Amino acid sequence: MSASDSPQVAERRQAVVIAGHSGDRALVEIGLTDEQPSVRESALGALDRLGVLTAPTLEVFTTDIDVRVRRRVAELGAKFSSFDLLPLLSDNEPLVVEMAAWSCGEHEVVTQTVLDKLIELTTTHSEPLVREASVAALGAIGDELGLDAIIAACSDKPAIRRRAVLALAPFDTPEVKITLHKALEDRDWQVRQAAEDLLG
Repeated sequence: MSASDSPQVAERRQAVVIAGHSGDRALVEIGLTDEQPSVRESALGALDRLGVLTAPTLEVFTTDIDVRVRRRVAELGAKFSSFDLLPLLSDNEPLVVEMAAWSCGEHEVVTQTVLDKLIELTTTHSEPLVREASVAALGAIGDELGLDAIIAACSDKPAIRRRAVLALAPFDTPEVKITLHKALEDRDWQVRQAAEDLLG
């Protein structure tokens, strides 16, 4: 239950959640049009639980007014390789962008436009969580076009450096080896450990 939900809203949300478990698709679909974001968010999750969620349904909610709904869309988008995550990667809310980047990593194969956006996010986004999720996605995708951004991220904040070092796993180039050996001297022990693990 959302902290801002009134008892009436909480009741509608609970009904949608229960419907997702009991198979009441009609009630779940009513929840998709509820005026309260927490109900719409729960309805999307319930559709997924019922096994009837589709990429076109998700696309309708990529522009939802509420950040929680858009973030849920970004999360569920990981399940559909055909789902276009680019609009969510361009969202003005970092929590949405972070989740969309994670879903891109789950897709593993992305369009050139999405790859370019992930590279941009890794190197320029103001929020560390977004940069961290984006560099992890680049590692999961494993496209050499993202390698420069991953190597650059190995000089970012500690949490991002850890992700970036791990994201080097799919690559085997002299520059990658140099970067990993440099990471062995990192101030952060987890960065050093990640580099040691990859170097064997």
